[in-house]
Amino acid sequence: MKLGRAAAAVHNLLVIEGWLALAGAPGLVLLVLLDRGAGNLPLVAACALPAGPALSAAVYALDRRSRDHLDLQPGRDFRRGYRLNAGPVLKLWAPFLAWEAVLGFNLANGGGWWGVPLMAAAALWQVNALLIASRYEFRTRDVARLAAYFLIRTPRVTLGTAALGIVAAAVVLLWSEAVLALVAVLFAAALWHNAGPLRAEIEARFVR
Repeated sequence: MKLGRAAAAVHNLLVIEGWLALAGAPGLVLLVLLDRGAGNLPLVAACALPAGPALSAAVYALDRRSRDHLDLQPGRDFRRGYRLNAGPVLKLWAPFLAWEAVLGFNLANGGGWWGVPLMAAAALWQVNALLIASRYEFRTRDVARLAAYFLIRTPRVTLGTAALGIVAAAVVLLWSEAVLALVAVLFAAALWHNAGPLRAEIEARFVR
């Protein structure tokens, strides 16, 4: 039984990774080819647009898998999550990328140190927002408020997300965005697992 569950888990992860890579491929191909100069930051942000809905769909599929390990149709759930969540996620993902591009450009051209904590805080908030929008049906403004609220309310989740962000950044700096894309499903699974306290409180207090 344990072996069957393990085989099913590996199968689900591989299929979700395949769909995740396919959904993010248009931006990833261009991103890998871009020079890392500050002048390309707006293009980098544009290339990263497909990553938000793709990551959200992966989180949705992983959440469904957690309820039924032996359901071997993760691709179906990924596609359903993409259809349901792409619009809501992009409403927050696109402004976030624009904000990060502006701050990054300013920092690269001699801006103050304050840009670093602002970028980090925005990234932590965006992860919360993406996880909430992927799993629950709230209005966009409510997702934004809850994402900010849980940055302080669940500090262990925030610290865990920060640690995962550092690991992801290290992978990109040491290797490339393509390497991160190859293990993106593991990153999504880690984010989903780390957000357990956040999800539990949402379901206890905000979901009826």
